[in-house]
Amino acid sequence: MKIKEILNILEQWAPPSYQESYDNSGLIVGDRNAECRGCLVTLDTIESVIEEAISNNCNLIISHHPIVFRGLKTITGKNYVERTVLKAIKNDIAIYAIHTNLDNVHTGVNKMIADRLGLERPKVLAPKNQILRKLTTFVPIDAREKVAQALFDAGAGAIGEYDECSFSTTGTGTFRPGENTNPTLGTAGGRREHVEEARLEVIFPTHLTGKVLHHLQEQHPYEEVAYYLYNLENSNQEVGSGMVGNLPEPMAALEFLHFLKKTMETDCVRHTAICRPTISRVAVCGGAGGFLLNTAKRANADIFITADYKYHEFFDADGQIIIADIGHYESEAFTKDLIIDHLKEKLSNIAIYSSKVNSNPINYL
Repeated sequence: MKIKEILNILEQWAPPSYQESYDNSGLIVGDRNAECRGCLVTLDTIESVIEEAISNNCNLIISHHPIVFRGLKTITGKNYVERTVLKAIKNDIAIYAIHTNLDNVHTGVNKMIADRLGLERPKVLAPKNQILRKLTTFVPIDAREKVAQALFDAGAGAIGEYDECSFSTTGTGTFRPGENTNPTLGTAGGRREHVEEARLEVIFPTHLTGKVLHHLQEQHPYEEVAYYLYNLENSNQEVGSGMVGNLPEPMAALEFLHFLKKTMETDCVRHTAICRPTISRVAVCGGAGGFLLNTAKRANADIFITADYKYHEFFDADGQIIIADIGHYESEAFTKDLIIDHLKEKLSNIAIYSSKVNSNPINYL
């Protein structure tokens, strides 16, 4: 199996277009067309992970965090980033990062945290907007179902837990075939035709535009297909930052903090004053999620679980919510399992390993 086939599985799950503007998810080192001998999944790609890949005969590393965030002007081995990249290139090992795009999909990192905490009906805390489009096209009545099904098969028409969603009305379309046409209805160079048509409308994620238009062109009966594309301001409720959900039963705040520490397997939970006697509604964000604090407040969360909080930022809780910082590595450590489980559902003929390297740069005394 080629490396690109594995990457396609990951990118259908967490499209690269969903990553944040500062991120560098995607193939960082290596050849997509190379045959994959084995795959090593890690949270961070560092030199010891490259050595681990070599010992396991893996030529693909899938990492949550990108080893390269900013452009490298030289690759001379003067720091750990350059040494890691050099070692990967010398040993013909591809490095792929699936970072904030995996954070932002509703089945990604934050859903994993929500599931570990047992949250019920979790939803995206801060949905993204401007990542949806609407397609409007016009088809003969007898072709409406065929074209609609083709669009659904391309991924259009999904809204939350519902799929095959569309809207159609009927009306009369007109056209006059030119001399050099091959019309489905009428004759070349003939008179103006009047046809009862359906106006068919569907929405879809922007990254599926090419696939949706290909299916439309392939199944539409007309030689020239009329359609409109609109960019939508609507939020996509299945894509965005963080998650929020409810515990099955309220827990005393201190009891919940002990539960959190044990469940997320962290050595330390830094938290603000316990301003809520019980915890019912929980907001989470893997990694550095401080930017979501006000959103968590608006969602009526009792506690906001994230990482990388600075001293003065804890004051922003302002007695309205509990902030719990469980550590960056600890909040995302189980991402390896998430990626491996997804790949094993799709693949059966590739060796997939979970890295045994503890790449957490922080130690606790």
